[in-house]
Amino acid sequence: MKRGKYQEAFAEKLQRKVAPEARQLRKQAGDWLKQRRADAGLSQVDLAARLGLKYYTFISQVENGFSRVPTETMAAWATALGLEPAAFAKHLLLYYEPELYRLLFGTEK
Repeated sequence: MKRGKYQEAFAEKLQRKVAPEARQLRKQAGDWLKQRRADAGLSQVDLAARLGLKYYTFISQVENGFSRVPTETMAAWATALGLEPAAFAKHLLLYYEPELYRLLFGTEK
């Protein structure tokens, strides 16, 4: 199905509005993850090794809000940090998909 000009303009406007908020939420998620890593007594290099990553820079990108924890690796991240995977994923959902979080769990944090 082809989008009309109105739909494309609306999508672009929505993306510009959401992008800064999404970046801020990813940064907040990164701060939370950095604290969990520190609580576990791990460096970025240590966590990367536990996750089987060749380079630690991806950990840095996530913690600085430039990337997100991929859904398919959330359980491994949680385990590496000594956290329960479902609670870990639920908490990240609050930052990564706030509207979906609200629909599933309400507005309580």
